[in-house]
Formats: sequence, C-alpha cells, structure tokens
Amino acid sequence: MVRSDQIKGGEIAMGHVAALVIGLILLVVGAQGAIRLLVDHDNGGILRWVPGGFAVQLTCFVVMAVGGLFLAAWAKRRSPDAS
Repeated sequence: MVRSDQIKGGEIAMGHVAALVIGLILLVVGAQGAIRLLVDHDNGGILRWVPGGFAVQLTCFVVMAVGGLFLAAWAKRRSPDAS
C-alpha cells in the first residue's frame, strides 16, 4: 500500500489520486450546473441558496469548474508517470 507521502515505482500517491478525483468531480458539477443555469435561469441546482441571483450563481459554477480543472491538472502533473 502506498501512503500519501510515498511514491514507489510508477505508482501515483493516494493523495494525488484523491486530488484528481475531487478536481474532476468539481469540474463536472460546475460545468453541468453552469450549462443547466444558462438553459433555465430559475434552476440554480445545488447553488440555489446563494444570494445574488443568476449572475452570482453562474459565477460560482464557473469558479467551481475552473478550480476543479486546475486541481485535476495539478494532480495529474504531480503523478510520476505524467508525460
């Protein structure tokens, strides 16, 4: 078993795997929410509780998607087998 602070051979550390998975989840949820909000302005999805209306909710979804993209890219670059 590889601990998060160890890398043995070509295996990726579990901390990087967790960061990659969380980043991909944020990317998917943010992109899906933004597209849904653009199609139906009244459907805020998981961010319907955020005050400020359409513009603020859309900004939150975009920030979530971009943050997930950067987190997933960072985790992929940190993997030892990244090319």
